[in-house]
Amino acid sequence: QVQLVESGGGQVQAGGSLKLSCAASGSIFSRNVMGWYRQDPGPQRELVADITSGGSTNYADSVKGRFTISRDNAKNTVYLQMVSLKPEDTAVYYCNVRFLGGAWRSYWGQGTQVTVSS
Repeated sequence: QVQLVESGGGQVQAGGSLKLSCAASGSIFSRNVMGWYRQDPGPQRELVADITSGGSTNYADSVKGRFTISRDNAKNTVYLQMVSLKPEDTAVYYCNVRFLGGAWRSYWGQGTQVTVSS
């Protein structure tokens, strides 16, 4: 079983910064992709950024230049540094890890609220 525990959400004013952390535990293949998704009050969960175990990154256009994803493979932990936050960044942020173990496996954290006030 795989567990993801997120931390670091909260409320901040526009222009402020927050850093999210997500620690994964359990049976995780070393070659994996860890990422952050967000969901505002709506049905769609969108990719914010992800990073492979080799360090390749991918960002949504809306966060490029403002958010930075990083990871510590030894700790199975992924981070999301968010600066210049905007009210439209307000959402529940979810951590995800996926890897190929026979079939693709994908696991989610419980989510952490980020609220940016204007």
